[in-house]
Amino acid sequence: MSNASAVSRRLLRGAAKLALVGAVAAGAVWWLRFSPVDVHVHRVATGTVVAQVMGTGTLEARVRAAIGPELTGRLTRVIPDQGERVTRGQLVATLDDRELRQRAEVARADLAVAEAGVARAAGAIVRAEADAVEARASYARTRDLAAERIISSDELDRATQRRDMAAADLALARLAKDESEAIVARARENLRYEQERLAQTRINAPFDALVIGREREPGDVVVPGATILDVVSTDELWVSAWVDETALGRLSVGQPAHVVFRSDPETPLPGRLVRIAQRADAETREFLIDVAIDELPAAWAIGQRAEVYVETAQRKGVIALPQSLLAWREGVPGVLIDDDGRAHWRRVALGLRGSENVEVTDGIAAGQFVIGVAAGAEPPRQGRRVRRVQP
Repeated sequence: MSNASAVSRRLLRGAAKLALVGAVAAGAVWWLRFSPVDVHVHRVATGTVVAQVMGTGTLEARVRAAIGPELTGRLTRVIPDQGERVTRGQLVATLDDRELRQRAEVARADLAVAEAGVARAAGAIVRAEADAVEARASYARTRDLAAERIISSDELDRATQRRDMAAADLALARLAKDESEAIVARARENLRYEQERLAQTRINAPFDALVIGREREPGDVVVPGATILDVVSTDELWVSAWVDETALGRLSVGQPAHVVFRSDPETPLPGRLVRIAQRADAETREFLIDVAIDELPAAWAIGQRAEVYVETAQRKGVIALPQSLLAWREGVPGVLIDDDGRAHWRRVALGLRGSENVEVTDGIAAGQFVIGVAAGAEPPRQGRRVRRVQP
């Protein structure tokens, strides 16, 4: 009898343990499936939705120049340094000018010699004109005397010969003067050429500019096309950004924009769209836009990276919902709403889409609560009880 009682007690204890385990398991299942889950909610409200086109680019200057020599030579001075400003016409660099200065002096001497030749030719013309006048007068007297048969015809022939020779000498003197004047013109042109080459040893700034690069130093030998200084005009700086070709129809010059430099991502700078390229890259299918900045930051550098956001449309007083709260199902947009403490998925109709918010035209109303789901987390299933918590 005692053995039977012991067996019974063991069975009862085993059954009790099984019942307890089952109760715990049932409680756990109930808790997992039916107890309220904590959720963060967003109260639906009206606001402004701004549609934007985003692009990535670099800060550039509309006017930029590479200052370099027009002839080959050795640099003797490079005056401004990187980061300094220069004014239009300011001397910024010089080349060794000793040889060219000597050539200019030789050309100046050649011109002086040529001009002296013109003076000599002019004097020869004066003498030839005097001889011609005298020969014509002598011929006239001889002709009259020969007509009266006072002198022989031989003397008339000699007078005629002297007259013709004097006329020929005058013509030659005049030709010599013309030739001398041509030599002067050639010498003057050669002097001008040598002076221009000499002037090219002094290199000046083409416009008011900021020096952003000093590429050569005194002693370097430079050739035409080489860059000594890289300069930009700071009158008009903008961000040249690449934008996907699908945005072309939404962009127009004058649209408001803002620029975010990667060096200061928390400070958007207002600007405007000023230029749209008419050619897209054949490989990336992107095109360039230029966004001018109303006011540059305190620290900036040509070529630094930035993002531009061009405003293409704006709607105020609409249901504005963060895009992160959309819960898509099979390509259909919707949201999870907190409907009297239970989660329900509701289909919505979307309007204007911004970079952060989206306009909801139907499906929810202001004052309702939309459940947010963290990235990678499972959303509450349809009808699951939820409990709001403070974010």
